[in-house]
Amino acid sequence: MMEPEPHRQSYFKESRSLLYSYLICLPLFLLYELLVYISQPDAEQIVRISVDAWFKGIFTTFGLNALSITFFIACLAGIWILIRDRGRLKHLRTSWFLFMLLEALMYAILLTLLITSFLEYLMMIDQGSPLEDLSKLQMAALSLGAGLYEELFFRVILVSLLLWICNRFIETKWISYTIAALLAALIFSGVHYTGTYGDTFTLGSFLFRFLFGLALNVIYVLRGFGMAAWTHALYDLLIITIR
Repeated sequence: MMEPEPHRQSYFKESRSLLYSYLICLPLFLLYELLVYISQPDAEQIVRISVDAWFKGIFTTFGLNALSITFFIACLAGIWILIRDRGRLKHLRTSWFLFMLLEALMYAILLTLLITSFLEYLMMIDQGSPLEDLSKLQMAALSLGAGLYEELFFRVILVSLLLWICNRFIETKWISYTIAALLAALIFSGVHYTGTYGDTFTLGSFLFRFLFGLALNVIYVLRGFGMAAWTHALYDLLIITIR
């Protein structure tokens, strides 16, 4: 009798792994940095996603080259993940990356139809943004950056931190997950009103960001970081395209 191949798992189980998430997010990272500089070649102050600006601001404070350190950390993370999941590399299915992108696109379209349509048509709320003053290329770059950096911070770091805190005081796991997801979505929504390009606060836009963040929290928990990042990025790109 033939032994089953190690790590030969179903698409839905393997595609949410750290290895697949890192590899599918690598193009997001590279394209974001490339488009940021292509779209703003002579800008005195580069426009970046707020979370990315926070990270790079910390590096700059310590006298480090922010971009070089960012690439260095991305490489270190890649080396660690590849060593950690080296057993999976032999059975890596490159075709699954296309399926993951299609799945993320499906989620992005569903979020566009469900959340945006609900707010705009049932509540008659228009989703405007100061980012509309930027060029399409700049907005495309920020869309990719939002998918990567906002999901890294608000999903991987914040949700995990809130969940760890909740688990220390609450024994029932589903209650901990619910509280962590709701709090992370509230913070995610609130952050969009800070900074130079922050939204002007309205109840409609706050509800939109909250529901969007909540949906991404669910996608992150069920399908992993890579799926949440690409869903966010593709959603933003869809909004740019249809406006």
